[in-house]
Amino acid sequence: MSGPVRKEIIPGVMLTVVQSDRFKTGCLSITLLTQLSAENASKNALIPYVLRRGTGKSPDMKAVTMRLEDLYGTEIVPVVRRVGEIQCTGLYASFPDSRYLPEGEDILPSVTDFMGEMLLRPKTRGGLFLPDVVDSEKEKMKNIIRSRINDKSGYALTRCMEEMCCFEDYSTMRFGTEETVDVIRYKELTQHYHRILAESPVEIFYCGACDPDRMELLMLQALSTLPRQELDLELGTDVRLNSVEAEPRNVEETLDLQQGKLVLGFRLGDCMEDPSAEELAAMRVFNECYGGGVTSRLFRNVREKLSLCYYASSMLEVHKGLMFVSSGIRPENRDVAQTEILHQLDSLREGTLTEEELTAAKNSLSSGYRSLRDSLGAMESYYVNNALDGLLLTPEEMAGLVDEVTAEDVQRIARSVVLDLVYFLHGEEPDDEDEEGEVIDE
Repeated sequence: MSGPVRKEIIPGVMLTVVQSDRFKTGCLSITLLTQLSAENASKNALIPYVLRRGTGKSPDMKAVTMRLEDLYGTEIVPVVRRVGEIQCTGLYASFPDSRYLPEGEDILPSVTDFMGEMLLRPKTRGGLFLPDVVDSEKEKMKNIIRSRINDKSGYALTRCMEEMCCFEDYSTMRFGTEETVDVIRYKELTQHYHRILAESPVEIFYCGACDPDRMELLMLQALSTLPRQELDLELGTDVRLNSVEAEPRNVEETLDLQQGKLVLGFRLGDCMEDPSAEELAAMRVFNECYGGGVTSRLFRNVREKLSLCYYASSMLEVHKGLMFVSSGIRPENRDVAQTEILHQLDSLREGTLTEEELTAAKNSLSSGYRSLRDSLGAMESYYVNNALDGLLLTPEEMAGLVDEVTAEDVQRIARSVVLDLVYFLHGEEPDDEDEEGEVIDE
């Protein structure tokens, strides 16, 4: 596997190619970048789902499916991501490599052509998206948004993000809300599609056996009609180093559930002022030591040793400079669990990290980075995310930076972290008395 080759092939269109014969399949993604906003998030997210429903040549799902089957089971799926406060929407394709097809048939030109067709020449009527298609995809998207409550752990994490960043664009989820989806109309969506197509920077990622020069030519052909106007090159994320208020905020909500969900939201602080690749590596090692893996302080002490949580783990959002600690607890253990979670962070601030803990954390992270090369999807996500950070490091190079992190680096990051918000989701408190004032016999 060679290192990535990155080039601007059209104004505002960046192509990253990782040439590799490691896989039996190749992957290609085309991603439009827009500033995340409550006003446009749902419209941006809906567009790739509408585009996937048909093109001028393949006007419905049956025709699209048949064409993909003719390409030996190629898959093209919509993708909607949120990276910091940048919304990433587009299409992702997975397809067999020609080396494994009958007589070495080269389907790559057909795949790139179909991707360009799906993006630029969707099925329309009078130049507008089809109303029934838009309405159908709106209902599916609203179902996706509604379904988030079915995963109580994920729901609690999302609610913590929304409350913690309530005055920031980051509080907008990648699909927006049911309300913002519901008001979308097909004419408005068509106009918005043409606008972002012309104004959005584009990230293209390819991993497979094709060499970079040929992939550039194929993508230039596929995107030959891509409109380019004044590009929105001011995309970015507002990273706030300090918490919103002097004291951490507390938010409690109730749902019908037995297990409490406690989520602590932190700002990463001064370490996010102008983070280098080395600093990002140090943040990830700190997170792994604190709550990111099975050798972490939260797992070994709060979960295993003290049995205060059913689960307890930390995760970073380095693009936004945030860290979240999620835990499942008995509601009555809320105070003692929160105290112990913060105690473990204080312990790292005091420099108590052992060499064994540091080595275990670095080995786990390094192994994770090096294993990215075993998954095309993971590789695509890694390189697209890094591109938005202005980085062009291979996973192996990131693993090398992880190996250089010291215990002092971990202590420095720990001292930079600031608690911003505590979110607690729990069940309804039972009433002690019935309507007549009598104690209920349970």
